[in-house]
Amino acid sequence: MILNCQQIVKCFSTKVVLDNVDLEVEEGEFFGLVGMNGSGKSTLIKAILDLSNIDSGKINIHNISHRKVRSRENVAYLPDRFSPPAHLRGQDFIQYMMRLHGSVCDQRQIDKVLDGLELDKMVMRESVNKLSKGMTQKLGLASCLLSGKSLLILDEPMSGLDPRARVLFKKQLKQLKQEGVTVFFSSHVLADVEELADTMAVLHNSKIYFSGKPENFKKEFNSENVEQAFMSCIEH
Repeated sequence: MILNCQQIVKCFSTKVVLDNVDLEVEEGEFFGLVGMNGSGKSTLIKAILDLSNIDSGKINIHNISHRKVRSRENVAYLPDRFSPPAHLRGQDFIQYMMRLHGSVCDQRQIDKVLDGLELDKMVMRESVNKLSKGMTQKLGLASCLLSGKSLLILDEPMSGLDPRARVLFKKQLKQLKQEGVTVFFSSHVLADVEELADTMAVLHNSKIYFSGKPENFKKEFNSENVEQAFMSCIEH
């Protein structure tokens, strides 16, 4: 097991955001965390990465407590509001992130990922503060894809991407799956979860309402697709 959350409780003042949340992510699987805006998805991800303290519970990454830095040595993270340093050019940011990750990629590998996301060389020479939201998001995704890490934690990774960019990114993710990379991602786009996730969890009203395979989710709520099942789940 690559990620294990047990009985996670997180409160902001008197508001309970995470209420005894349990999650298990197996090595090599794609795990989709779904929920409405404000459901606590980003809070849970920040707790996993020890960017936000938890009130109680236990989190292990690679069987090591999440409080220990070494637990995250093989983790790459893309936040939901990704904003790279404005003074860097796109190509400089990629090189900077690869050094931080300790990633060793030759230019051919870099070009393959950038071409796969349609980040051309002219765009990469631009200062990142001149890039559109979609291009900026692609830049963050590229840095994760090139990280060489065994676990990618992506918070709303397709936010700001147009339909073509979404297709291209999903193609890149499927390639990583063949390489055995584990991806834990949050999304409120349920069609993406149905397409990509081996396992999914529904976070609603601070609790996990369902955790399991998308096919089982649809069967449990007698629905044709994950979107219909989600509505039945949260209204149940």
